[in-house]
Amino acid sequence: MRRITRRGFAAGVLGAASSLLGAGHGTAAAAEATGDPGAAPMRGMWLATVANLDWPTKPGLPPAEQQRQLLGLLEVAVERRLNTVFFQVRPTADALWPSPHEPWAQYLTGTQGKDPGWDPLGFAVAEAHRRDLQLHAWFNPYRIANHADPDRLVPGHPARLHPEWVLPYGGKLYYNPGLPEVRGFVQEAMLDAVRRYPVDGVHFDDYFYPYPVAGEEFEDDAAFEAHGAGFADRASWRRDNVDRLVREMKQKVAAVGRPVRFGVSPSAIWRNRGTDSSGSDTRGLQTYDDLYADTRRWVREGWIDYIVPQVYWNIGFEAADYAKVVPWWSEAVSGTGVDLYIGEALYRAGDPGQGTPWLDPAELSRHLTFARGYPQVGGHVFFSARDVARDRAGALARIVHDHYGGAVRP
Repeated sequence: MRRITRRGFAAGVLGAASSLLGAGHGTAAAAEATGDPGAAPMRGMWLATVANLDWPTKPGLPPAEQQRQLLGLLEVAVERRLNTVFFQVRPTADALWPSPHEPWAQYLTGTQGKDPGWDPLGFAVAEAHRRDLQLHAWFNPYRIANHADPDRLVPGHPARLHPEWVLPYGGKLYYNPGLPEVRGFVQEAMLDAVRRYPVDGVHFDDYFYPYPVAGEEFEDDAAFEAHGAGFADRASWRRDNVDRLVREMKQKVAAVGRPVRFGVSPSAIWRNRGTDSSGSDTRGLQTYDDLYADTRRWVREGWIDYIVPQVYWNIGFEAADYAKVVPWWSEAVSGTGVDLYIGEALYRAGDPGQGTPWLDPAELSRHLTFARGYPQVGGHVFFSARDVARDRAGALARIVHDHYGGAVRP
């Protein structure tokens, strides 16, 4: 999940959501907005834990305070009439539950591998369901660390036990997606949470092969030599590696034995029309070419249940106009059975550094009005939870008023 700026989060805002709004409670709010008791449009938020972006506000807080903060964010979701939380539970090859495969996340205690004394994922699932919220477990498959020093990983970390799995790139560490043993390992590490907890979904974000860094090469020569036979070029082989991850994960999630949805939130440009006549009328980073993620194929093949393209641009943005990207995705999912939700850049609203359109608190409400003209769009997901809580420009309050059939208590 990429964004331009990350600012501090006032912990006090968490206490503002201390009561629920009756009819605005979880999926009931979705049915109320449409007038159809059987309908539940997606109204989601991403709750990021990497680098303590949303929660907890800093590492090392007592368990009771971490729980209080997490409950505050869940109650904020309810008061904003949302119905789904995408909770990041594996931010950097670690875990927010007692995983037998990977260490405890450092963002809880400040020390990777240190038991926080409670089970955040188990707590979050139970408390989300208590509030009639769905909870999707959000995983990052290949990122190991936001630094490039393997010695900083806790002893016994799989990346230290298997240094041949690891590649440094752009000042970070990644598992090599070209190794079948890596793919199998990360799938099992993620599936442990799915088997252990009644999560409603499994969610990947936009990180597959890493975002390109100018002047650097992702040094997977040995893996390509060992496993790339039969491919026309390395790019095709890399795309196949990511295809396999997605396809196999869908199959394994389906085999868990209960309904669990599987979805991905990619960067929103599959390919630009200037590269491919079937691409969108955009000029930006292409998931197909730059991240080796053939997102359109995943939709066409039914390898995912839903897709949430991060359409983090305003209406009229020249290089990637919201009003051009949403119709492209609507056409891409049409007739496939894959649900389409639109990722919305709530974090931009009210930030002067994001450009003039984002200073208008009605910009995001116009997004939902526009998307309503495309029946394939089944809802929206907002990045991220701390912005849902503080709602700096009142943009989400405007959405609730205009689209969700209610008002947010001041």
